[in-house]
Amino acid sequence: MVNTRFILRQMTGAKRQCAVFILCVALSMVTLVSLGSFRESVDRSLLRDAQSLHAGDIIIRSHAPLPAPLENEIARLARAGEVKTARYWDFYTVVQKAKDEGSLLCDLKVAEPAYPFYGQVTLRSGRNLKDVLKAGSVVVEQQFLDRLQVHLGDAVKVGNATLVVRDVVLAEPDRPVNFFSLGPRVFVAAADREALGLIGLGSRVDHVTLLQLADQGKLDATAERLGKLADQSRVRVETYRNAGSRVKRFFDNLLFFLNLSGIFTLLLSGFGIQSTLFALLKEQEKTIAVMKALGAGSRFIIGHFLALTLTLGCIGTLLGLCGSVFLQHLLPALFSGLIPARVTLQISFNAVWQGMSIGLMSVLLFTALPLYRLKEVKPRAIFGKEETTTLWSRSTWLIAGAGALFFLGMVLVRLRDLKTGLYFMAALVLLILVSYLLASLALHLLRRSAPGNLVLRQALKGLFRPHNATLSIMVTLSAALGVIFSITLVEKNLDASFIESFPPGAPNVFLIDIQPGQKEEVGTLLGPGATYYPIVKGTVSAINGAVIDPDKERQSRSDNLGREMNLTYRDGLLSDEKIISGKTLFRKDWGDVLQVSVLDTVLKMHEMKVGDNITFRIQGVPMTARVASVRTRTSSGFTPFFYFVFPEQALSDAPHTIFAAVRVDKRKISALQNQVVARLPNVNVIDLTETAQLFGRIMGKLSTIVRFFTSFSIVAGVLIVVGSVFATRYARIQEAVYFTVLGARRRFVLGVFAVENLVIGSVSGFIALLMSQVASRLICTKGLDMTYAPYPVDSLLLVVATTVLVELVALAVTIPLVRQKPVIFLREQTDE
Repeated sequence: MVNTRFILRQMTGAKRQCAVFILCVALSMVTLVSLGSFRESVDRSLLRDAQSLHAGDIIIRSHAPLPAPLENEIARLARAGEVKTARYWDFYTVVQKAKDEGSLLCDLKVAEPAYPFYGQVTLRSGRNLKDVLKAGSVVVEQQFLDRLQVHLGDAVKVGNATLVVRDVVLAEPDRPVNFFSLGPRVFVAAADREALGLIGLGSRVDHVTLLQLADQGKLDATAERLGKLADQSRVRVETYRNAGSRVKRFFDNLLFFLNLSGIFTLLLSGFGIQSTLFALLKEQEKTIAVMKALGAGSRFIIGHFLALTLTLGCIGTLLGLCGSVFLQHLLPALFSGLIPARVTLQISFNAVWQGMSIGLMSVLLFTALPLYRLKEVKPRAIFGKEETTTLWSRSTWLIAGAGALFFLGMVLVRLRDLKTGLYFMAALVLLILVSYLLASLALHLLRRSAPGNLVLRQALKGLFRPHNATLSIMVTLSAALGVIFSITLVEKNLDASFIESFPPGAPNVFLIDIQPGQKEEVGTLLGPGATYYPIVKGTVSAINGAVIDPDKERQSRSDNLGREMNLTYRDGLLSDEKIISGKTLFRKDWGDVLQVSVLDTVLKMHEMKVGDNITFRIQGVPMTARVASVRTRTSSGFTPFFYFVFPEQALSDAPHTIFAAVRVDKRKISALQNQVVARLPNVNVIDLTETAQLFGRIMGKLSTIVRFFTSFSIVAGVLIVVGSVFATRYARIQEAVYFTVLGARRRFVLGVFAVENLVIGSVSGFIALLMSQVASRLICTKGLDMTYAPYPVDSLLLVVATTVLVELVALAVTIPLVRQKPVIFLREQTDE
């Protein structure tokens, strides 16, 4: 039976260690429950509004008109009254003021009157879309009116048609989140589609057909039948139940990363729990020895301390749940502009239950080893004689193995991806192992050093005082800081490559959808500095005879071969390309064999090499080409690049459009856009400087979110610093008293402790910096295909900030100990 008074006495006698223990448990709970509840809220909203989010029961998407067999089947179903249809065409185009100069790239949706079947397009006037969107009219977002400086009733030119602005759209059902649109939404009636003159062969248009079924019971069977008719045409036939919306894909990817951060925080909090309990039990070693001397068994003692840890764990869990509720109120502001307005964030009981279960298991696992080692305490510890214990005994390996299996299971539950979970566990082990080895090496060198300065010499000795968790602190801080430093360095490289500036002479304006017959006229507008690239639409259908499954490919979190590709043809390399496999772009010794050169990025999507065969479908015609070379890019940013390049004679006769890139003075971009849209309304002008600013805003928002959640890892490291100071409380007071008795001033004592903390913070920071430089370089060069810059000044500032943080936290806890009066301490020692 557990003695309640014993537990209360331990809690009151070691308040500081118990407080750190509770905060570590609470910290792990906050991230788990908050992220779990957030996912549940988004998923619940998407499930509840699935039909509205897609505006139909069956959604058919393609980048070209639907194949005849599919069209015929849809027409048959409509005649039989089994379905109703509504179509819309979604694409970017430049809209121009009808009277004055001024143009703007917009996201156009040309919709039939029946759109949408579910949900509602909300207009400022309160009227229905079909009552407003008549022939000759447009409905626009407020951003359109503000940027183009037009008003309701004004006329605008869209393609070849002159239309009148009739209303302002506030929301549309199948566009729940719009954080990376290159322009404001503009609705045009399908009756004006032909008059626009913008939808033709090779145009970048999403053709979407929505079906509403009379009998919902036939939903899956109808979708399956239509899907078979779309075979090999890359037409996607989905139902509202299984169609992936943009908002779901976005949050799946974001929460995937944040869950990695949450698991990392849980692991660090677990180390904090373990080191704090080790310190607490070490201080109680004489009490435990007395209990054993009086006949108490190890099971009795372990049972009481287990009850203590469970009590502290329950208090930490309750505190963590309260923190999760509070954090849930902050998340809407943190994710503002990224989550749909209809998503209501609330604490999920499932997330709470899962978080409590994981938290309890973490407490049990991380306290198992300290509690088990209570068996090794002998009665002679009363006289200060400590037992030497084997660090990696059989029990240690068993507990560590159980912990590894638990974390692997938790990773799989949270990430829902076995392969990624295994990679994450391996990366986590590698991160901690490298941190441990580097910290051990640093401490080894510090132990062997013998500085002449008395303050520095005493500070270095303090690193190795009994019960000091210097190694644990360094490992924890360097691992946590390494992750945050890596995020910071990757973000700065992204900013430099895509946001802050363009390299001198690099194009900052793209013109797309140029028809071959318009190239000469475009050339007169752009001048001699423009570069032109032919674009042929095609898809990859097989590699070495193995058929590509588009649905399986699209499950990838990164780019994949399941989408339509932009193919091009030329006979030379671009200025920022070089060959890394193969001798030349194309092989002359292969004779009449159709050849293709691939970018090294493609090799990350699917394994292939020089000599392999790739089967493409171009305008429905299969073509098999042999890989002649593999290219890589020597620069990054908004510069044109193509995954697949063919010889000119291979595709020059295929239907194609032309893509142009040119460098234009920023002050002249608007004038150029006006000239192009006035003479060539089908050609879209994309201002890359504006696109870069938009990308920068998104990256800034996402970086804030990521930093917010990864900062919990830093808090875990800070708690370990605090716990270490409390664990060495007696030794620190003793040192301070002895220094004072020997005539040292308080300034000297504080100096010793300050230098000790300075060493811990700076060494941890430099270890983190070393690991982050390696990791961020690999992420940028291998993962993002970017050139990498180390940013030495910013990196050193990160180390300085880390050192200052550790110094302030440690001194805040140490100063009260230094103020202990020597006479009081010595009297207590005499009384003992």
